[in-house]
Amino acid sequence: MDGDRRGWRECLLGGAVFAVCMAGTTLPTPLYPLYQEKFGFSELTVTVVYAVYAFGVIGVLLLMGNASDAVGRRAVLICGLGFAAASAVCFLSATGLEWLYAGRLLSGLSAGLFTGAATAYVMELAPYGGASRATFVATAANMGGLGCGPLLAGVLAQYAAWPLYLPFAVHLVLVTGSAAVLLRLPETVRERMPLNAVRPQRPALPAPVRAVFGPAAIASFVGFALFGVFTSVSPEFLAQSLDVHNHAVSGLVVALAFFSSTAGQLAVGRVGVGRSLPLGCGALLAGLALLAGALRWDLMSLVVLSALVGGGGQGLAFRGALAAVAEASPADRRAAVISTLFVVAYAGISVPVIGVGVLSDPIGLENAGLVFIACMAVLVSTAAAYLLRRPVLART
Repeated sequence: MDGDRRGWRECLLGGAVFAVCMAGTTLPTPLYPLYQEKFGFSELTVTVVYAVYAFGVIGVLLLMGNASDAVGRRAVLICGLGFAAASAVCFLSATGLEWLYAGRLLSGLSAGLFTGAATAYVMELAPYGGASRATFVATAANMGGLGCGPLLAGVLAQYAAWPLYLPFAVHLVLVTGSAAVLLRLPETVRERMPLNAVRPQRPALPAPVRAVFGPAAIASFVGFALFGVFTSVSPEFLAQSLDVHNHAVSGLVVALAFFSSTAGQLAVGRVGVGRSLPLGCGALLAGLALLAGALRWDLMSLVVLSALVGGGGQGLAFRGALAAVAEASPADRRAAVISTLFVVAYAGISVPVIGVGVLSDPIGLENAGLVFIACMAVLVSTAAAYLLRRPVLART
């Protein structure tokens, strides 16, 4: 009993470290309008600054995705916290646009190291037989941390002094505390290898997984693209079109999408993998429709509903996609296939968002958003139609 209690305590502490790291990746979200005002850059630049993060994540997933299997979980996570701290220092030192690019890239490197290693670590720290609850802890830490970042930054920027500095100073303190906690937690990889055992992970798509991968990848791409738009341009839309200049409110709207994703991922256990993908696609389509209505009629209520419905759809679709792809993959290629799915998903965070930024100057932010919604709606409708004809058969 004491061993179980200690195991759950360690599991929860590992989850807290995971959440702190992920919160740093979304911390700048409600602050982008302030940076625009300070440095005088365009909406396109905002989207590029945001997307640099995704390139950092993709680079780490491809080049060092198996690092924690080789050198141990704690070493990789300490390195990830180091990148998170360096990112905070860049934002604290920002005197120009180059600091923002550096901060976002370092944040992406941190998230790339944490995404796989921290998930595995949290699950391994749990007592024997606690895999299901540990999965919940890892999911809640990941998506909950992403949601807490804009909420924390928005509240501090709105109601405290030094809005462009205090959020990152607080995060730097949290990262330092997390490093101290991590150093007291046990290592779960028993047989470690030298650093030269870490190999780049090439994207892989074996024949058995191809029929499942297409719709799963499309749903993941659209879900992450919706998150990308919410976290990069929604604060500016709220300010320009709805006259909402409260940073806490804009941070809360973004946070709702991530918290709803957590709920959607948890619902997969009840819904089942086979139904979660098409249902997730349907919810994503509804979320996109609500966002289109918000852009067309400038309604705050539709923005909130879009965050809730679209976020829930993203959670349903992505966890369903991950489970279906993992189930269909050969055991010796599973890690490479899952890495490929994550690469597609993080491409969704970057490429469409930059497209919105490119279009926002000639046709305006609202019209650019509507073009984005139309393209994503076509993609997710295609995936849903395919899944209705050929349902995914996979265990939950």
